[in-house]
Amino acid sequence: MTGPDPTLARLAALRRGDLAGTRELRLPGVAEFPREILGLAETLEILDLGNGPLDRLPDDLGRLTRLRVLFCSGTRFSRLPPVLGDCPALSQVGFRGTGLREVPGEALPPLLRWLTLTDNRIETLPAAIGQRPLLQKLMLAGNRLSALPDTLAEASALELLRLSANRFDRLPTWIDALPRLAWLSFAGNSFDVGSMPGLVRDVPWDELDVGERLGEGASGWIHRADWREDGTGPATAVALKLFKGAMTSDGLPEREMAASLQAGTHPNLTGALGRTCDRAEGRHGLLMPLLPAHWRVLAGPPSLESCSRDVYDPALRLEPDVAVAIAAGVAAGAAHLHARGLVHGDLYAHNVLWDGAAGRAVLGDFGAAGLLPSDAGDHPWTAFDVRAYGLLLGELLDRCAGDPPGLRDLERACTQPDPAARPPMDAVAAALAGARA
Repeated sequence: MTGPDPTLARLAALRRGDLAGTRELRLPGVAEFPREILGLAETLEILDLGNGPLDRLPDDLGRLTRLRVLFCSGTRFSRLPPVLGDCPALSQVGFRGTGLREVPGEALPPLLRWLTLTDNRIETLPAAIGQRPLLQKLMLAGNRLSALPDTLAEASALELLRLSANRFDRLPTWIDALPRLAWLSFAGNSFDVGSMPGLVRDVPWDELDVGERLGEGASGWIHRADWREDGTGPATAVALKLFKGAMTSDGLPEREMAASLQAGTHPNLTGALGRTCDRAEGRHGLLMPLLPAHWRVLAGPPSLESCSRDVYDPALRLEPDVAVAIAAGVAAGAAHLHARGLVHGDLYAHNVLWDGAAGRAVLGDFGAAGLLPSDAGDHPWTAFDVRAYGLLLGELLDRCAGDPPGLRDLERACTQPDPAARPPMDAVAAALAGARA
């Protein structure tokens, strides 16, 4: 027996006036915009109307003067509603997977900070998108874009840009100079010449005994599994990532798999042992070393409030030598990726696993990773990983009782606004290795 529909229950409460004064309202699956929402104008800040047949917003939506966050993902909008631009406080907008084709400039609110338009049919963007001075996160993976407005070259606050699985044959050169960009994804465009590495072990499904689920990310599920190579002999405990096979906010799962395999093995990367094959459902899987059960993520992902910054446990305090060990491990892993012609694209604390004690750490989650277009010398896009690393280093130092000598200078060097002046990642890794000596 199923319980009452929570959306219907909230709608009834809204119409009775029971929700007066609420700051957050979630009504997934509605077919029409309930006019009673406008009665919450003095308090409503977060509104979720996603995952339903909704295809229209009222012309007077701007009455919601305190509305900061609007989610309409999974609905049926083919055009971003121009009325969004009338909402004076609106800063986060999510219209993922709606079939969106058109983005009018007037639909972009003046305080726009975080825009998610993943998995749509957008071919062009308006010049106004580069004229929103607070824009930090722009998520456009899985569209039909072949160009970006040149006005984005002036988007000095832009920190995260997702362009995977579009139709670019090149990215504009002004991207190389964006002063705060730290997280870029680009795999799955026509200039992406990366392919699945040839010398990769294909593991038949009957060699695996899949056990408990250990976790879930945007692109798939992580399970514990026992692997008997060739079906005989002792079992090896491994982690198995089963991909969902759908577009994620970072890009395509198959490109994540290719990047994971291209990365090869390194003690500070989650690594890949092989890929699964012969599964009846056709779902791709990636075998990885199984980390000890007590290892944990270094931080949680960004929140609505933090936007582009991870959320740490307020109680986390690190001894300086532990912070340096974590920083050195992540730097070594990232330097290995760059040497293999890859950028990580999502170098965040929430993608770092550590032992919770001595500072042993690995960098994982290659969902935003991409093979660089050229293998000749340092590519400008590696500077974005370096900035992301510098932000992470600063977060680690902020949780220390004291700063290890020289590392604040390294943090500043990695995060300076001129990407071309940032040190290469191998130099950063060398500096951290020296700090541990």
